Amino acid sequence: MATLKDVAKLANVDVSTVSRALNNKSYVHPETKKKIYQAVDALGYMPNIVAKSLRQGKRHTIGVVVPNINFSLFGEIVLGIEEEARRQGYGVLVCNTLDDPEIEKEYLERMRNGLVDGIVIAGTGKNNRLLHDIRSSNIAILQVIRKQDQGIDSVVADFFECGYNSVDYLVKKGCKKIGFINGPMEIEPYKERYKGYKKAIRKYNLCEYVFESKLRGVQHFDEGFQVTKKLLAEIPTLEAVMTSLDMQGLGAIRALKKAERKIPDDVRLISLTGHSIGGCLETAMTSIEVPAIEMGIRTTQMLVGLVETIEKKKICLQHVVFQSTLIERETT
Repeated sequence: MATLKDVAKLANVDVSTVSRALNNKSYVHPETKKKIYQAVDALGYMPNIVAKSLRQGKRHTIGVVVPNINFSLFGEIVLGIEEEARRQGYGVLVCNTLDDPEIEKEYLERMRNGLVDGIVIAGTGKNNRLLHDIRSSNIAILQVIRKQDQGIDSVVADFFECGYNSVDYLVKKGCKKIGFINGPMEIEPYKERYKGYKKAIRKYNLCEYVFESKLRGVQHFDEGFQVTKKLLAEIPTLEAVMTSLDMQGLGAIRALKKAERKIPDDVRLISLTGHSIGGCLETAMTSIEVPAIEMGIRTTQMLVGLVETIEKKKICLQHVVFQSTLIERETT
């Protein structure tokens, strides 16, 4: 691997001149600088960003790695993260992975190279080994919403309760045939929602009607539409639909209206991840909502605390759980 000395030798200048040119710390003649950059390109020289950041001290920057902030719980959490980060003098870099492990890995690799002091991640669970490796290099890591690794600090909601309480609520409304459009269950919140749904279904001795999504990214509206059509075809007397996401719920509303099933008279609908948009619809959507802004604020407070003590021996991990609230609207 090429060094600063190699660049200086090829460009026929002093090492100090190379350093000044690359860091723009003081004037270097344009022709000299051109020769230095040509040498850098020829040798494939890569500056040691980590070492540079250590010399300069903390970056006062937080990296946030989430699936998608468009019409999602994560968008509101990021607002809370940014609010608290500004208050504490930190900047925020936000990366959307579309739940693709390879995109997630690429962003994590970039962030580890001295760009951030700490990383907040709602992960796929496929890069846990990399997260531990990054943390071992004194970069703080905190999971939000998705506790994919018990060995890393987290801020989450009680998603088991979301699933259980939704079924309980619908049964008390007189529903017995309750379909559930869930997400990929290798991701923790979806797994926990299903566990809650399953326990309540068994409590009332009902049949399960579950569709597990394998989609990644932002195709949830069409999914909600197509799966609800399928549920109606297979269970003509369907009485309720639970969706794991609001966008699935929007698709379900469209399918129900197209099938001329009245909401909530014929079929009731509830989303298990409420977003503020749900209350603004023509038919306002009942949803289970978590205090997303507050979760974002708490996330930043915890991460900054980890950044400030990263080189000290930690006593124990922190796993903070927020409770959800059922907001009853027109779909039930």
